Amino acid sequence: MKLLIVEDQVKTGQYLRQGLSEAGFTTELAADGITGQHLALTGDYSLLILDVMLPGRDGWQILQAVRSAGLSIPVLFLTARDAVEDRVHGLELGADDYLVKPFAFSELLARVRSLLRRGSTPQETNLQLADLRLDLIRRRAERNGQRIDLTAKEFSLLELLLRRQGEVLPKSLIASQVWDMNFDSDTNVIEVAIRRLRLKIDDSHEQKLIHTVRGMGYVLEERSS
Repeated sequence: MKLLIVEDQVKTGQYLRQGLSEAGFTTELAADGITGQHLALTGDYSLLILDVMLPGRDGWQILQAVRSAGLSIPVLFLTARDAVEDRVHGLELGADDYLVKPFAFSELLARVRSLLRRGSTPQETNLQLADLRLDLIRRRAERNGQRIDLTAKEFSLLELLLRRQGEVLPKSLIASQVWDMNFDSDTNVIEVAIRRLRLKIDDSHEQKLIHTVRGMGYVLEERSS
């Protein structure tokens, strides 16, 4: 799942981005309201996390633009403004939740997951191919009923492969979606991650699901032996 954070305080923005990335989410960060609104209207996000006071356009204006465009994406406000009227105003504009700074990251993460559960359809909470199953809410992976322990990045990588099963994914796309970075041909981070995921997903099973397409990338699919 991809989240957009619009926060002009550099330390706060980086703190949120790192914490949510470590929790298994793909994140994008905008430092001003104009950029944030453009991304919110043109990107494909599962959740928006908006500061209220922003340069260019404030969080309320971004929310108004999002709702006027007919987008029902969940929106969580983060702000130092704790007056009741501010909270009411944000909720009346169509915000889904409101968290006042300073806050505990554990509470933020719980609220993010709650909003994502609320906004998800049943088809989006579980991904499956053959006997491989991924529970997005419980953050649990299983194959043939046996639990597989994955790191946050491995979970994100497997989620991407499952969401786009049957499609050959180039390393550049995997790098941008899972590691939020431009692919560098000199790094072997993608190969290492795929190798570790194969070890957990495929090595103890006769039917292999993760395949290499030489010169193109990787694909998750069932193949007849």
